[in-house]
Amino acid sequence: MAEQIRRDLADIVRDELKDPRMGFVSFTEVKLSRDLSNAVIYCSVIEEDKRQETLETLNRAAGFLRSQLAAVMRTRIVPVLKFIIDDSVARGAAMEDLIRRAIGEDEAKSADAENGSEE
Repeated sequence: MAEQIRRDLADIVRDELKDPRMGFVSFTEVKLSRDLSNAVIYCSVIEEDKRQETLETLNRAAGFLRSQLAAVMRTRIVPVLKFIIDDSVARGAAMEDLIRRAIGEDEAKSADAENGSEE
């Protein structure tokens, strides 16, 4: 059900939510409570400067989004929605950059050591 909510929300936000303050958003994960009454939706926003505004817009529109989900899902319970920024993509990119730099420094040190031993 969480995956269905994620897909449906992506479609609804793309097609129905026309707010110029919104950045490009993708929903990375949905966590549902055991009784399906609450859903925490993790979202990633590409533009760093629009993250907070996009999050606020989504949380303000949560009631509208919930009603749109109810029309699409046709389930007895439609969870209350809460949106949270998922910064794991940004953290992953930063970690990858650190690894790339460390490898570059190691290769430079190895090249310097080889050049020093040849002389």
